[in-house]
Amino acid sequence: MTDTPFRPFETLLDRDAALTVLRDTLSGADDGELFLERRRSEMVVFDDGRLKTASYDASEGFGLRALRGETAGYAHSTEISEKSLRRAAETARLAVGDGGGTLADAPAGTNRKLYTDENPITGVAFDVKLDTLREIDAFARALDPRVVQVSASMSASLQEVEILRAEGASVSDARPMVRLNVSIIVEEQGRRESGTAGGGGRVGLTGLTDRNHFQSLAKEALRIAVVNLSAVPAPAGVMDVALGAGWPGILLHEAVGHGLEGDFNRKDQSAFAGLLGQRIASPGVTVLDDGTIPDRRGSITVDDEGTPSAKNTLIEDGILVGYMQDRQNARLMGVAPTGNGRRESYAHTPMPRMTNTYMLGGDIAPGDIVADVKDGIYAVGFGGGQVDITNGKFVFSCTEAYRVRGGAVGDPVKGATLIGDGATALTNIRAIGNDMALDPGMGNCGKAGQWVPVGVGQPTLLIGGLTVGGSAA
Repeated sequence: MTDTPFRPFETLLDRDAALTVLRDTLSGADDGELFLERRRSEMVVFDDGRLKTASYDASEGFGLRALRGETAGYAHSTEISEKSLRRAAETARLAVGDGGGTLADAPAGTNRKLYTDENPITGVAFDVKLDTLREIDAFARALDPRVVQVSASMSASLQEVEILRAEGASVSDARPMVRLNVSIIVEEQGRRESGTAGGGGRVGLTGLTDRNHFQSLAKEALRIAVVNLSAVPAPAGVMDVALGAGWPGILLHEAVGHGLEGDFNRKDQSAFAGLLGQRIASPGVTVLDDGTIPDRRGSITVDDEGTPSAKNTLIEDGILVGYMQDRQNARLMGVAPTGNGRRESYAHTPMPRMTNTYMLGGDIAPGDIVADVKDGIYAVGFGGGQVDITNGKFVFSCTEAYRVRGGAVGDPVKGATLIGDGATALTNIRAIGNDMALDPGMGNCGKAGQWVPVGVGQPTLLIGGLTVGGSAA
């Protein structure tokens, strides 16, 4: 599969002409920009012993935005040309009306580089990718005779963006992304269960095709599947819950993180609106959103408005100290942007979004936390979840969890769901482990129909009084 380089943006659109159109569009506006994007992506799926999918996609386009107050005018096109830009300007200009605004200052620049700008698609030959997936399939089947199906997928992409502002400032970023996933189904005495492991980040594919790496993923997927073979029905009721480190931070992301995004708070739609400076969590709870961690899936050198990403403290020792902001919401709330203005593509407007959201560790050994659970569950893997931003109520399904009685970890349980609300859960955190870990790089976040890559993390936690939905009394 051959990856053909795109032509540089300057060969498609004259910079001086683009600036003229942009300045005319933003005359009298509060803010706005021209967002140029090109993206290449490849996906290879090896399923049930054969190549199932080999796909390649290339796209490019621009988005032109004009802001005045709370109103946004936005137009986009797949054709990067002066003619298309002038047509888009007619639409975007409608938001400005008669003008009268003062154009906001440009974001500060940065020379920071958080990840490689090399194209991961071309970093490994296609036949090597296919051979790796084929070897994963064979290795997984040889691990255990109960394995009846294996699915392995490898994806790579490169997103290149340039953001041009009316005063002439511009910023560009090349964002690689790779991911390797392994899913295994096992069968024993007519019962089938599955397990999945994977991850990646803003790196090349070479590390993912390393034999030690993909064999460890296959073993982990098998371990989860085999654990679930012996799972008993989950209990039901209000009980203490110990959460494992790393990926279980997805609960924090959904139940708390979204409620700390600026737009929900400006519109008074969040359970945390108006609570800045107040205690919203147990002492010791510190939550950050950090887009500056090198090579991580949720990291961005600059956001999609050109603001450098930052390490933002949201909750400090239980006190709410900040929200995540894009430029529009920051201006309307009278605060500074935090580098969280993100969009799925040139066809979408930016909004406040998380990057890598995690809770800092405490000083308690994880084993001591689990030993403190008298009657509850220990959840270490999560699947899908839902949250209502207005009240923080959430429902999450567990993919790997265990019954705990008297501090002893017992049988794995199946069908467990965790039910509660973010505000209450934060105040019911009773113990924080010293083992903070980030997820392996597999998170995607949806908001208002847009999807962006994110990271999550946390230490082992003990939360009191969560409702566990299950099938056993």
